[in-house]
Amino acid sequence: MTDYVKQTAIITETLLGARLDQALAELFPDFSRSRLKTWIQEGNVQVNGQVVTKPREKVIAGQEVVLEATLEPEVFSAPEAIALNVVYEDDDILIINKPAGLVVHPGAGTPDGTLLNALLHHCATLEQLPRAGIVHRLDKETTGLMVVAKTLPSYTALVAALQAREITREYEAVCTGVMTAGGSVEAAIGRHPTKRTLMAVTRTGKPAVTHYRVAERFRAHTRLRLRLESGRTHQIRVHMAHLTYPLVGDPQYGGRPRPPRQASEAFISLLRGFNRQALHAIRLALVHPRTGEMMEWEAPLPDDMQQLLAALRADSKEHKEV
Repeated sequence: MTDYVKQTAIITETLLGARLDQALAELFPDFSRSRLKTWIQEGNVQVNGQVVTKPREKVIAGQEVVLEATLEPEVFSAPEAIALNVVYEDDDILIINKPAGLVVHPGAGTPDGTLLNALLHHCATLEQLPRAGIVHRLDKETTGLMVVAKTLPSYTALVAALQAREITREYEAVCTGVMTAGGSVEAAIGRHPTKRTLMAVTRTGKPAVTHYRVAERFRAHTRLRLRLESGRTHQIRVHMAHLTYPLVGDPQYGGRPRPPRQASEAFISLLRGFNRQALHAIRLALVHPRTGEMMEWEAPLPDDMQQLLAALRADSKEHKEV
C-alpha cells in the first residue's frame, strides 16, 4: 500500500439502509472497520460530493462514495519514556505543549519515538482509546498546545466539539513579506496534484478557513496571529503560501529565505538557519467534556521564535523602517 489512498464506489441495493461505516467495510474490504470509522470522523469520506463525518449515517442505493485519505500503517505502539511538557491534567483531559521535532502519530518512517508512544508511557489506560486519546494533531516541527482525552466519553465529546468548531485554536507565526492588514482565507485544501506528500489549494479539496491578523510588522516580514475554523493537514502553511506570504523556515512551502536589503550578516545567518516553520499553537480554549466549564490555556513562544522576533526587531530598528 502507498501512503495515500483514493477509492470510489457506488452504494448497492444490498446496502440500502446500512450505516455508512458498515457500508464502507463492505465496499472497501482492504481496510479495517476501525480505520474506516476514523476516516469518516476526520472528514475523509464524501457521499454524493458532500463530506459526511457521522459513521452512523444511513446510506441509500445509488449514492457515490469517495474515500480519500493518508494511509498510516496500523502498528502496535509501545510505551516510551519520552518527556512531556504537561500544562494541565485531570481525570478527563491532558493538555501538553509539544516541542519541535516530535511526531504526533507513528507512521511510515517513524514507527516509534512519537507523542503517541510518550502518552502511552505517561498514562497506560490511553491504550484503550482511539489514537491514544489524541484529538487533533500538530505537524512535526510545529510547537504548542494540544488536547488529549483520557476517557472514551471525553474523546467522543472533544472530537464532536472539534468538528462543530467549538474548540478555539490560535497560532502565532512569522511569514515572509509585509502584510498590510489581516483577513481570512477560505480555500479548499487537498492533496498536491503532483507532489503527493504535500498539500495544496485545490478545487476538489476539503473546505478550509483560516483567519489571521497582523501582530507586528518588520522590514520584510510579518508576525501573525491566526485562528483555525477547520483543521486540514498543513492548513496554515498552505494558506499562507497561497497568499504568497509563506512561513519563515518552512521546508516544504516556504521557498528560500529572503532577508531585507542591507541586513547584517548575523541576521542573514539566523534567518537562513531557522530550519522549521515559524509556527506555534499559542492558545487553546474549550468546554471541559465532563464539567462543562470553559477553560483556556496559553503557551509562550519557544526560544527559537523569540530569538527570531528579537532579530527582526533589531533589524527594523537599525534601519528605521518598521
